[in-house]
Amino acid sequence: MRLLHTADWHLGRTLEGRSRLDEQAQFLDELYEIVVAEKIDAILIAGDVFDTFNPPAAAEQLFYDSLSRLADKGKRPVVVIAGNHDHPDRLSAAVPLAREQGITILGYPTEEVQHIFIPQAGEELRLAALAYPSESRLNELLAQNHDETVLRDEYDQRIRQVFANMARHFAADTVNVAMSHLYVAGGSTTESERPIEVGGAYTVRATSLPSAAQYVALGHLHRPQDVKKALAPARYSGSPLAFSFSETGYAKSVTVVDVKPGSQAQVHEIHLSSGKPLVRWKAEEGLAAVYHWIEEGRDKNAWIDLEVHVEHALSLAEIHRLRKLHPGLIHIRPVFPEQEHKSSSQREANLPIDELFKRFYQHQTGGPPEEGLVRLFLELVNEQREEEEA
Repeated sequence: MRLLHTADWHLGRTLEGRSRLDEQAQFLDELYEIVVAEKIDAILIAGDVFDTFNPPAAAEQLFYDSLSRLADKGKRPVVVIAGNHDHPDRLSAAVPLAREQGITILGYPTEEVQHIFIPQAGEELRLAALAYPSESRLNELLAQNHDETVLRDEYDQRIRQVFANMARHFAADTVNVAMSHLYVAGGSTTESERPIEVGGAYTVRATSLPSAAQYVALGHLHRPQDVKKALAPARYSGSPLAFSFSETGYAKSVTVVDVKPGSQAQVHEIHLSSGKPLVRWKAEEGLAAVYHWIEEGRDKNAWIDLEVHVEHALSLAEIHRLRKLHPGLIHIRPVFPEQEHKSSSQREANLPIDELFKRFYQHQTGGPPEEGLVRLFLELVNEQREEEEA
């Protein structure tokens, strides 16, 4: 059978207040075209279909319309699990209607294995689908001790056990696949993911993924990548769009998996062309260079992060003119001559926030912070941002 693995749609997400819904609709049109052209038998969506617990109505309508089209009146099974951005109750509210169209939606983690017959292939898919398994969604207290290392080990052991229990339902004459929304240790992150591992606690070792699975479909990390050290082929499909300028230049894709009972899965990427690219401009020659780039149509259909070297502060009129000439300008950061000669500590304003924290911590303590401490800091920053957005 031929499976398509995708994740991290983040429908409803904006870029500094700019709507990305049209781009997301373009992606879903492209996804449908890929599904038809590649003769996909079933679709696996590994979480974070929405960007917030309370997505805009237009994003919900786009999601359910797209699911219906992809499922093709039940001819093509679709399985969706909740990610850390999804409200499990809200996502699964449509389960009774979705089931009639061959769509399976799982809001909360469960050890129940999905048995899905794939008529086109004449084979059964056994899917160990584990929705985002936080402590609260598992409804378990994993450790009385709040020590980060203890909690991480307990969490890893619990997830390993869940997968082991589900893998007992795999069979030699079925296609056996696992799917979850997790942070696997060693994965390559970007600035656009909201950390799900509090202080490193919600981290799973690659070796804890089920070795009995012929393929493990993962969601959460936005850069497409294979999971190193996993005991079975495991992969993050990545997000379909770039959500921050840290993803500039990344190729986006979906993953297609060809697999038969008892055989090794064949995995390959299909690259996507939807959405506007995110581009960084560095205009060291000043505004004249920016106007020249705009006149020649450079990156006309892109979101732009602009750093422009100037002698004096930009006036509001100049900023408005730039934005009018290129509506895709997101950030306009002036750099003044004196800034180019300041000490490195004074030039760090444009560094990622985690790098700023690392440098501050080293300056204060004389040594680098542990990765768990950096993750905890990012978690607190994200919580503050969420409160401000609310």
